[in-house]
Amino acid sequence: MTRILQAALAARSSFSDVNLVGGPKLTPSRLRIEVLAGLTVALALVPEAVAFAFVAGVHPLVGLYAAFIVGLITALIGGRPGMISGATGALAVVMVSLVAQHGVEYLFATVVLMGLIQIVVGVMRWGKFIRLVPHPVMLGFVNGLAIVIFLAQMTQFKVPGTVVNTGHGMSGGEWLSGMPLILMLGLVALTMVIIWLVPRVTKVVPAPLAGIGIVALIVIGLGLDVPRVGDLASIEGGLPAFHIPMVPVNFETLQIILPYACILAAIGLIESLLTLNLVGDITGERGGASQESIAQGVANTVTGFFGGMGGCAMIGQSMINVKSGGRTRIAGITAALFLLLFIVVASPLIEQIPLAALVGVMFMVVIGTFAWNSFKIMRKVPLTDAFVIVLVTVVTVMTDLAIAVVVGVIVSALAYAWQNATRIHAIERPSFTEEGAKVYEIQGPLFFGSTDGFSELFDVENDPDTVIVDFQASRVVDQSALTALEALAEKYEAAGKRVMLRHLSRDCHQLLSKAGQLMVDSDDDPDYEIAVDYGVRTGILSGGH
Repeated sequence: MTRILQAALAARSSFSDVNLVGGPKLTPSRLRIEVLAGLTVALALVPEAVAFAFVAGVHPLVGLYAAFIVGLITALIGGRPGMISGATGALAVVMVSLVAQHGVEYLFATVVLMGLIQIVVGVMRWGKFIRLVPHPVMLGFVNGLAIVIFLAQMTQFKVPGTVVNTGHGMSGGEWLSGMPLILMLGLVALTMVIIWLVPRVTKVVPAPLAGIGIVALIVIGLGLDVPRVGDLASIEGGLPAFHIPMVPVNFETLQIILPYACILAAIGLIESLLTLNLVGDITGERGGASQESIAQGVANTVTGFFGGMGGCAMIGQSMINVKSGGRTRIAGITAALFLLLFIVVASPLIEQIPLAALVGVMFMVVIGTFAWNSFKIMRKVPLTDAFVIVLVTVVTVMTDLAIAVVVGVIVSALAYAWQNATRIHAIERPSFTEEGAKVYEIQGPLFFGSTDGFSELFDVENDPDTVIVDFQASRVVDQSALTALEALAEKYEAAGKRVMLRHLSRDCHQLLSKAGQLMVDSDDDPDYEIAVDYGVRTGILSGGH
């Protein structure tokens, strides 16, 4: 309980230091950049939120409200200025079965519980474990997500109204063909060219916003018959209203929503914290994992009480924001407020924006997000790392981000364990302090993966009566290592011989002490001032746990 209170106080103090601007100093020029970046992000959020609401099987406003509330709260108190959060496909694909079986009210209750779980993770500062994600997994995550963003745009090349929700996402539909397809592709290409050219001409307007604006003016001015935002669904609505989820408050309800809440919380935090690191690499900032976890939790808890489907960080929109110059909290706040403005006031205008312009923006995001240098990196790094990059990319595309990251971390950890397991060996020499004794200088860590190799290093039958095992270049890591030492001592004891352990580091010394060892200081231990002298009847090596 004390630890939880301390963590909560630390988290609260971090929120008291939150700068509502964050990032560079706010000037009129910076404010203009931030507001325009927020407007660009808001325009890109609309079709994404509507599409993900369809995937989850809920009304489009449920996705739009989530994008507004989650985006606003995380922009205000999140761990990284410049990040954009909202309704995401990674969460929607998990929600679809819950909504189909139990209804949207259970979804709202699940989102509330999901948020509470994320708050606990943040308060306990478990977000720091994202540091354990290896760089090859990060590369695979980025590449896989870029491909997912690209594939998500393919539904915009289908005839509006023909795409249906199969219960496992959006599917079916008739592909555009003939002149409509040519026109769509042409407008997408035009948007991409504008985005590429604008930064070379002026930086007054963010390139994505210029692309959307110019193409929209061309389409509306010429009256071109192309798919528009309004063809997806009407985004007109009012302010989100407070709403307590209408579900029975009992253990049966908890049994239904808890598994979904845990999965959604894990997916949301993994995607958010990886996006946090990715944006941090671009903006040169570090830290903020615990604060971001709490912000995501607060945002989702509030969203669940206002009829939203919940959300997490969005790498595509975050890249749009960063590439548009957004570096402060103002960009994210502005994006959320513009989105609400679209819903309440400007829906007729926003519904006229051609989908081709937004697809062009997302295609440029894909090009900018995909780690193209990973092809060069894979030729230089160890084969295992190259395999992990490809594996995480494929699993991200085929399943979801959370599974991909977990698989990548497990494979990387197993590869690391195997490499260290094969490193252990011994240098044999006579002892300079014990006459007639033999010394085994152990090289490499002794842990669960190397215990078999460790036991094969010793020649019990032919060794002298006294054997010294020197750990100056090794470490005793875990219980498996202790068991290996015990087994070794029992072998020498059965042969009527004595084993002495030397040069154990302080952490190894503490590990053996906790196991009930008889520790004996030694004058010939200059580096650590610790040695362990095991007689055949003392401590763990004689089986005396």
